[in-house]
Amino acid sequence: FLSSASDPTLLLELKTRRPPSLEGRAGCETWRVDFSPKGDWFAWSMGHGIVWVVAWPLDSDVDPLGFKDRSMDLRDSQKADTDLGDKSFSCGHPVWGLAFGPRPPKCAAGASPSRRPPKGSNSLLLATGLENGVIKIWNVLTGEAVFDLHGHEGVVRDLVFPQNGTLTLVSSSRDKTLRIWDLAHKGRRAQVLSGHKDWISCCSVSPDCSMIASVGRFDRMVCLWSLRSYTLIRNLTGGTRKTLYLLSSCDFSPDGALLATAAFSGSSWWIDLWDPYTAEKLATLVHTELKPHRDYFDDYGQNQISSVQFSPDGLYLAIVTDDRALRIWEPGTKGMAMQTRADRQSNGLCCNYHPQGGVVATGTRDGHVRFWKAPLTVPSLRHLCRSILRHSVSTHQIEPLPLPKRIVEYLTYRNI
Repeated sequence: FLSSASDPTLLLELKTRRPPSLEGRAGCETWRVDFSPKGDWFAWSMGHGIVWVVAWPLDSDVDPLGFKDRSMDLRDSQKADTDLGDKSFSCGHPVWGLAFGPRPPKCAAGASPSRRPPKGSNSLLLATGLENGVIKIWNVLTGEAVFDLHGHEGVVRDLVFPQNGTLTLVSSSRDKTLRIWDLAHKGRRAQVLSGHKDWISCCSVSPDCSMIASVGRFDRMVCLWSLRSYTLIRNLTGGTRKTLYLLSSCDFSPDGALLATAAFSGSSWWIDLWDPYTAEKLATLVHTELKPHRDYFDDYGQNQISSVQFSPDGLYLAIVTDDRALRIWEPGTKGMAMQTRADRQSNGLCCNYHPQGGVVATGTRDGHVRFWKAPLTVPSLRHLCRSILRHSVSTHQIEPLPLPKRIVEYLTYRNI
């Protein structure tokens, strides 16, 4: 692990040593990174079909905001099972999606008794979505493959375990479908959600596990699905936009009252914040680079936005774009709470917050991982009250309450 004095927000950088013949070639991208539900493991797809899983903190003698020199070698990845419990999983195909699970609910009552992991089971699973459409399930503690899930006919782009303690897995693919798998029955009779007209870039599950959001990269559809009836609820539309733009990412806020979607067109990118219950667009963050007029296709991909994720407390939104490795935005404000120095070579592809906040991991096109120090703020009492209330109360239930208008606007996020 290497530290960088050039950017004080960079805590650690994990670089993978590769044979020179593999450097810079397709297949070395880190498409996904993830922290385990308790934050004690970290996984990333390090390219060439290898997923590395390490214990977090990265050294037993340091905290997450410290660092200690250590190096890893892709050529030795098959031997990874160190005294810190590091492991590598060889998937055989490029890994585009990964997720730890199951993810416990905020309260024990939130888990469905019929679909909870067996009593006494301490297994931590890692799902990996592959380029050939297969999803491989691994036992993190033993390092062994458990079983494979077959059904997708294209790249498995994203994977999510709902936050309800069950062995349910949601996947999205370039085959234009989402699938809901019951891992307790090894994924037999998976539910298939069809409606997108092209590749699905990303999916997210609401914290109360009632909805799935998915964004189509080329069809520009933002779909909301019911995780209870497996039907389409609605398609969010944002009014007039440039004819040609691409959607790349989405994420629910921790209380489920907001849905963030990310899009880009040429040298511009923007983030829309939606109320998923009413389909109302509440706010938009727009970033535009002023350049001489050129054809759209000359500008295509010049400033892509790759990933967005809410912080665990819901106060911030992490943003990965091409021109900077990481930005962190506080919804409702104009400027950035934190941003890394401009770097056109960052080529960030994904980001993920540590469950306790304070650290954001980003993956890059060259297969490296960076850990950044993220802002930590003590939430206000009113924000905590709103978060607890909105986790279980919808906008439609808030609006009829006999409350002052300003309080209703605050509870429904219309004040941002």
